Amino acid sequence: MPAPAISPALFRFLAELRRHNNREWFTAHKDEYIEHVRDPLLAFVAAIAPKLREISPHVVADPRPSGGSLMRVYRDTRFSRDKTPYKTNAALSFRLAPKRDVESPGYYLHLEPGLVFMGAGLWHPSADALRAIREAILKDPKAWRAARPAELSHPEAALKRPPRGVPADHPLIEDLKRTSFTTGTQFTERQACTPAFGQLFVRACQREKSLMVLTAPSSSPRRR
Repeated sequence: MPAPAISPALFRFLAELRRHNNREWFTAHKDEYIEHVRDPLLAFVAAIAPKLREISPHVVADPRPSGGSLMRVYRDTRFSRDKTPYKTNAALSFRLAPKRDVESPGYYLHLEPGLVFMGAGLWHPSADALRAIREAILKDPKAWRAARPAELSHPEAALKRPPRGVPADHPLIEDLKRTSFTTGTQFTERQACTPAFGQLFVRACQREKSLMVLTAPSSSPRRR
């Protein structure tokens, strides 16, 4: 794995952006954003792309500065009361390329001062994708139990009542009531700035490969 592309300067920039979240400050410091945040993360994407493709050839790791794995720093404020223009975290998204025009699960890397984590799975999928996941669980509950992570994130993302047609006493009712299927691994800023971080991130992704397969709408638990 190549030398680290992430440095403490990334976290220092994001901390300053949190304190000065306005267009004037960002415009004056955009070169720093490019030097310490954008370009290092694009290099990180390029460095780990081959290892992610070893997990699945369908993982998309795109190092382009626009339209790739690096998520935009600009916030969409159209429907938000919070009109601050910039995100105060940096993030990378590595989705599975779908075989057809449907939602697909993905890996996610979140970096902000005091909070670094990897996420995997599908967060708030559409009704069709959610129905497909539930059908896969009902069809082969043994396979789901074998592949399910020890802990799923977002426990609050769940229905209050069982889904239609599912008995309330089903052994997997708590999973079947979920509206998000995600898990994750937390890291420290220090870990993120070490030469080993690329390997740590890829290993965390590898551990959640089964969940990625189970939450792919075109998949079933048997096809792992």
